[in-house]
Amino acid sequence: MSNLRQTRRSLPIALLRARETVMEPIREMLSTSGVNEQKWRVLRILEEQGPMELSHVARDACLLLSSLTRMVGPLQDEGLVTRSTPADDRRKSVLAITAAGVALIQAHSAISAGIFQQIEAEFGKDRLETLLDLLEDLRKIDLPRGEKG
Repeated sequence: MSNLRQTRRSLPIALLRARETVMEPIREMLSTSGVNEQKWRVLRILEEQGPMELSHVARDACLLLSSLTRMVGPLQDEGLVTRSTPADDRRKSVLAITAAGVALIQAHSAISAGIFQQIEAEFGKDRLETLLDLLEDLRKIDLPRGEKG
């Protein structure tokens, strides 16, 4: 018999199931915009925090830097972000949201807020705040990394 927990009580699987429950209506909301959930996260981060260096955007949007780098061109082509290089450090790239990017977020803000309100209403405001605090605590755990093969 395996030492593994049953999948119905497996933390990674439970997190994925919960993520899918939350993301399904968000994906549906975004389906009309031509923006996927990764681009949405980038735009949300930039709208909230202002212009940022590429590696910081990747970290805060939970993306690999290589994935974000591949997304920058299309985001620029769509007129949603600008990319610049600071004069004092030509190795860095800074992303900033454009007015069109802000408009896209605003166009979906009521639906997004409604999704969150439904989660809060059904799950409970206090329970949701507790869950968010617990997930942040879980994120801070320093787990060992597996050996790459």
